[in-house]
Amino acid sequence: MTDERRPRRGSDILWTALRRNAGPMAGGTALMGMYQAGETAFPIALGLIVEHTLADRSLGSLGLSIAALAVIITTVSLSWRFGMRILQKANTTEAHRWRVLVAACGLQPVARNVDLKSGEVLTIATEDADQTADIIEVVPLLVSSLVAVLITAVALGLASVQLGLLVIVGTTAILTILSVMSRRIGASTGEQQARVARAGAKVADLISGLRPLHGFGGNHAAFLSYRKVSTEAKTQAITVARVNGAYAGTALALNAILAAAVTLTAGWQAFNGQITIGELVMAVGLAQFIMEPLRLFSEMPKYVMIARASAERMALVLAAPPVMTPGEERPAPGGDLEVDGVRYGTLRELKFHVSAGEFVAITAYQPRAAADLASILAVHVPPDAYDGVVRVSGRELADLSIEAVREHMLVNPYDGEIFAGTLRTNIDPAGVSRTVPEAVEASMLTDVVALHREGLDHGVRDRGANLSGGQRQRLSLARALAADTDILVLHDPTTSVDAVTEQLIARNIAELRRGRTTVVLTSSPALLDAADRVLVLDDGVITAEDTHRNLLTADENYCLAVAR
Repeated sequence: MTDERRPRRGSDILWTALRRNAGPMAGGTALMGMYQAGETAFPIALGLIVEHTLADRSLGSLGLSIAALAVIITTVSLSWRFGMRILQKANTTEAHRWRVLVAACGLQPVARNVDLKSGEVLTIATEDADQTADIIEVVPLLVSSLVAVLITAVALGLASVQLGLLVIVGTTAILTILSVMSRRIGASTGEQQARVARAGAKVADLISGLRPLHGFGGNHAAFLSYRKVSTEAKTQAITVARVNGAYAGTALALNAILAAAVTLTAGWQAFNGQITIGELVMAVGLAQFIMEPLRLFSEMPKYVMIARASAERMALVLAAPPVMTPGEERPAPGGDLEVDGVRYGTLRELKFHVSAGEFVAITAYQPRAAADLASILAVHVPPDAYDGVVRVSGRELADLSIEAVREHMLVNPYDGEIFAGTLRTNIDPAGVSRTVPEAVEASMLTDVVALHREGLDHGVRDRGANLSGGQRQRLSLARALAADTDILVLHDPTTSVDAVTEQLIARNIAELRRGRTTVVLTSSPALLDAADRVLVLDDGVITAEDTHRNLLTADENYCLAVAR
């Protein structure tokens, strides 16, 4: 679904879901209507049996009545089975569509300008998508319950107008009361979902930052922060449970009062001879039966409000404008990279040029400067957010489509994420790389592969929990090398490996990337020595340029910064 066609409001999302599932909903509604009609027909049939069959004392009439009951039971069973199958399939399919759409918005190359953390987007893409899709089942069940109520009112009205009116007036009163209460549920549920999402986002942040938190002793303060957010979510959940409990209790009480009123009124009329014994049996049976469709009928407003609240939260993501409007061009063949007069964060008038096929190392005396440069090259910072120009293969970054930039230039962060799966799926997620063995060899991941009998198919836990820090970093490097892009930018790719391994990795990267443009942001002597030339980034500008060994000899500050 394109941005032009993407729903902008919660009501648009609900109408879209209803419109594209009109067929399954019509079929499901018809079958569920048959189910409710069959359920309603059962006490009516019992009343007719008492009224006619037992009065006639005829075995033929009794056999016909039993056959009629068998048909009713069969209709009830099959219509429920196939009706719910159709509706649940449509519900599941629709939830999948919205999950994929919200996830696509969160994962697309151009970030959306929405004030939500990744954990909140995850909650919207799962729980809210599922609850929004529930509207597919809610509407047919609402209609089928209405069918049952109307059939009951008509059947009782034929026996006694007073009984029929009692059902209609009572149902209307119940729905009026419950619709008012359902608004409170919708508002409370929306707030609960938001607070749970914030708690989930906080957990994600804590997990990703667990190691540095332990490092400077901030884990206790972080835990207290999470406990505060989680307590707020718990308090709101209790509020929602209290409101839901009041709603359910009120609905049950009102339904019971209506059923009791119908039963007592029918009994009084039978006592006065206004209705027959068969009609009394029918009325009592219908009064008991109507409890279930009334329960469903009375719960529907609540589910509609929950679906609407979830749809409104999805609209926050789907309707959010992109952070930037990317161009449509593609980089020209080649692989040169030029940064011309860029001012952003710690960078000021930064200028340098990397020719196609060159291996250049950039050592930043201030780590923040390297991070700012990596963010700009990765297009995490919109081109209009900084002064100056970045050119990829001679074309300005702002004029290129993000997809084309990603295909042409890969910026691998120092903290590359590791996913649950296998070594192979982490190195080559799309399964299309032809250089996986070479990437494994170059990143010195061979020892990890050889350590396990499954080799590259060895299982990896979420965030690489069963790997060491050095193994995770080498796995991330192998993934970057396997992508084999025209331009590769590596940010501190060897900070967690020992000096000997680092030396081998530096030599392997230079060999594997020979003839392809490679930029490494690093202070590693091994990588600096392997580069064709080294750029010194100090105070936001390039202050020196030469080979690593020449800089060691001629520049004392450089020697102090990188020598180990």
